[in-house]
Amino acid sequence: MIKKRKIFFIFSGTLLLVSAISLFLWGLNFGIDFTGGSLLEVEFSQERPAIAKIKEVLKEENLNSLIVQPSGEDSYILRFQEIEETVHSQIITKLHALDENLKEKRFDAVGPVIGQELKKRTFWAIILSLLAIISYIAWAFRKVSWPIASWKYGLIAVITLFHDIIIVLGIFSVLGHFANIEIGVPFVAALMTILGYSVNDTIVIFDRIRENLTKAHKERFEDTIEHSVKQSYVRSINTSLTTLAVLISIFFFGGETIRDFIMALMTGIFFGTYSSLFIASPLLVVWENWRHR
Repeated sequence: MIKKRKIFFIFSGTLLLVSAISLFLWGLNFGIDFTGGSLLEVEFSQERPAIAKIKEVLKEENLNSLIVQPSGEDSYILRFQEIEETVHSQIITKLHALDENLKEKRFDAVGPVIGQELKKRTFWAIILSLLAIISYIAWAFRKVSWPIASWKYGLIAVITLFHDIIIVLGIFSVLGHFANIEIGVPFVAALMTILGYSVNDTIVIFDRIRENLTKAHKERFEDTIEHSVKQSYVRSINTSLTTLAVLISIFFFGGETIRDFIMALMTGIFFGTYSSLFIASPLLVVWENWRHR
């Protein structure tokens, strides 16, 4: 695996380049959680219909960013982009076709759920978390600073995190442009989950390297890395496959409202496992070889 690192680096480099170009050209398709829009709450006199039925009835209105959330036992809250009063009246008319005694409880213009202040706090929280990861790994690996310094393990773990996140953002940039998939609060939650999963998988691999380094001082560093990865890859892949099997089931049978969230998780877990095995460990070897040169 380590000897074929150039293939993995070329593959990852290509994905990163395509992701960067996509983000530069198209950006992300932000939903109303970021942009704001309209909020409509309606109450049904009978048993409320399924969310899919609501979306089907309103399909012709082309309500971008439509989010339908249950409220109480017999109400729904609908969030979508800002609309004119004529469109509002058409929406109510079509919902009345599902229930003649439908009651409109409120209709308001709402601001973005994720404001500028929250964006700044999230950004700094991520930066502090990454610094904490580097510090923790450097401390945990303080007794195996041979042949490379312990803090480099932490830095490489963070590099692989950026690798995973940028690729996921790039994929959703492409999906947003061609399939109109939008970014909202669930996507941000998925990114945070991916960060945790990816760094955990990387640390597991590094921990096996740490154990083997303490036992094999006479073995070449590259051989120790290769041996450690081979000891860990079956466990890592099996863990990821088990997680992905559950997520795939939820993706197909869990309903449309969480489909994009699950898609982000599946993408992130796949690339998180890939980077832990085929990017993080080879980077240790490359860094050590570069230092000798």
